[in-house]
Amino acid sequence: MSRKALITGITGQDGSYLTRLLLGKGYEVHGIIRRSSSFNTHRLEDLYQDPHQPETRLFLHYGDLADGTGLRRILERVQPEEIYNLGAQSHVRVSFDQPEYTADVVALGTLRLLEAVRDYTQRAGRQVRFYQAGSSEMFGAAPPPQNERTPFYPRSPYAASKVAAHWFAVNYREAYGLFIVNGILFNHESPARGETFVTRKITRAVGRIVHGLQKKLYLGNLDARRDWGYAGDYVEAMWLMLQQEEPDDYVIATGESHSVREFLELAFGYVNLDWRDWVEQDPRYLRPTEVHDLCGDSSKARERLGWRPKVGFRELVFMMVEHDLELARQEKLLLENGHRPVHAGILRA
Repeated sequence: MSRKALITGITGQDGSYLTRLLLGKGYEVHGIIRRSSSFNTHRLEDLYQDPHQPETRLFLHYGDLADGTGLRRILERVQPEEIYNLGAQSHVRVSFDQPEYTADVVALGTLRLLEAVRDYTQRAGRQVRFYQAGSSEMFGAAPPPQNERTPFYPRSPYAASKVAAHWFAVNYREAYGLFIVNGILFNHESPARGETFVTRKITRAVGRIVHGLQKKLYLGNLDARRDWGYAGDYVEAMWLMLQQEEPDDYVIATGESHSVREFLELAFGYVNLDWRDWVEQDPRYLRPTEVHDLCGDSSKARERLGWRPKVGFRELVFMMVEHDLELARQEKLLLENGHRPVHAGILRA
């Protein structure tokens, strides 16, 4: 029998990469998706099969971190050995506009899921290994480099909610003896990153500018520094955490910090353009409280998990630009032939 994993946030960047990793390791993967009037599963389209087929190992279930009863039903139905809680309202700037919703999904959503796991393990007498997705944003204004011993100093409703979720996870581990790990992941990107996040916003603009589909790119703070890694590397660290004998908390990072300006220089330089000719700052994208410099120290994960990032900063930027150049080329071709792309990332005639 293959191991079963349950993933919240399976339709997001990390969820799609983790799904590929687990399927490659022979898992049966179950994901929780929110009901939407439009399809939101485009990152999984190449993986999804008719659930009626006997060889199918990916199954999707409607649910929401705001609905504790629904989470319990899914848990009882799936009976997973591993749970990866990746679901969240994860856009930091948006969390200032929707603080209550962000806290409900990110903080209380984690608590609802932990309660469901506690009840399930007690009733079924089975151990479930639980991964809680933390964020480098929890460190906020704490000076770099940040590691597992760095005090949290959140600077947004999103970060504060992630801090609450982190301590809920620690408390349930210590109070009930559950196997729960916190992965404090620094920024990780890929061609599957959402287009409202600054890195993908930049590479998407590069592709569209090259193909004459966009004239300007508007951004906020260009001096913010982040520790950017590749999402494909980081989901491997998630899996490794749940394979250890004892649960613990780990920072996952490259140990290098780069500014948004540096990202712009590499991305636009890849197509021989000067970013200053195309980028303008817009105050609406600034945060009320800014996080200036995040740079992680992942020594613990490197020593105990044997984890190392494989994709460097420059390679990551170029990978994303290459993807979005092709995406823009397809978009232009469709528009020239009287068609319109119906979903970012999926182009259909």
